[in-house]
Amino acid sequence: MLTPRENFYQAAKGLNPDRYANQYEALRLCLHVAMFHSPGPAYGEELVKDAWGVAKSFPIGTPGAFPVHNPPEHIVIKDIEHWQDYVHAPSLDFPDEEWDALRENVYDKVDTNLAYRTTFFAPGLFEMCHNLGEITNTMMNLMMYEDEMHDLISYLKDYELRLAELICSKLKPDALFHHDDWGSRTSTFMSPSMFEDFYVEPYKEIYKYYKDHGCELIIHHSDSYGATLVPAMIEMGIDVWQGCMSSNNLPELTRQYCGKIGFMGGFDGADFDKEDWNKDEIREKVWTMLDACTPKAYIPCIAQGGPGSVYDGVYDAIMDAIDEYNEKKFGIKREDIVRSPLQYEKKGYG
Repeated sequence: MLTPRENFYQAAKGLNPDRYANQYEALRLCLHVAMFHSPGPAYGEELVKDAWGVAKSFPIGTPGAFPVHNPPEHIVIKDIEHWQDYVHAPSLDFPDEEWDALRENVYDKVDTNLAYRTTFFAPGLFEMCHNLGEITNTMMNLMMYEDEMHDLISYLKDYELRLAELICSKLKPDALFHHDDWGSRTSTFMSPSMFEDFYVEPYKEIYKYYKDHGCELIIHHSDSYGATLVPAMIEMGIDVWQGCMSSNNLPELTRQYCGKIGFMGGFDGADFDKEDWNKDEIREKVWTMLDACTPKAYIPCIAQGGPGSVYDGVYDAIMDAIDEYNEKKFGIKREDIVRSPLQYEKKGYG
């Protein structure tokens, strides 16, 4: 029987998993030092500014923090034609002792036979654009101020690459879990051609760096519709698209792209992570999706970008349903699967 890590890899690559990989069982999400130097709101807290000057709130009943741009004074970029006057990358000059402590106390304690030592990175390039500039302004700027947006994205990319060098050299992760939401539940935020124009090349550089410096898998989180962007994701070097919602026709995608990219998601928060959730209903929905897909390319998972759920018990109920399915269909019992301890907060992932 394969370990969770081995099974996850087989599913991601379209090879021969012996069961459905179960949510985040093979990923141990670990922070990096820069995140400790960028304040964020706690659950229920309002208007905390991060290291870039972006004001954020974390409303109760939501899976993560959100930028706040009302009143307009909270918008960092006041004028896209002069964005350099407003956008200033935070310092990355952190003491070696902080990196060493994080590696020794977190990364080195992951049992890499069972799970990936996975660096958690958020937000990504598109989210940084609209965090700094507000979403409507950002979409208009992509159409009307192409040169300025290319320059801004390049600036953000260079910051990510400098940070990637520190992460890879000092923490030595073997997987990357990178956030950047590219759509809503029903549509992408931009056309594939616009996405290609602005974001594919920068991400190719970022993800190539991680791959060249020890990361076996690139997992990209976008809890959204994004089926039309899958070819671009493959070009970027993404191994697993996490957060793919059920609106993407996952049975079709898992067969069309099996061996080129893995799909991790399918269980949308609106349908699963709700106050009146029911374990029997969750089991029925989970089993229906598993019957329709293939374990060679599909990793069943809650769509939000991290283990846990807003409402207590939902994440565990999904995990139980997958275990029960694997025992019935593949003869693999839950008690025979050796998992490293899963540590997660029920809230905190967007």
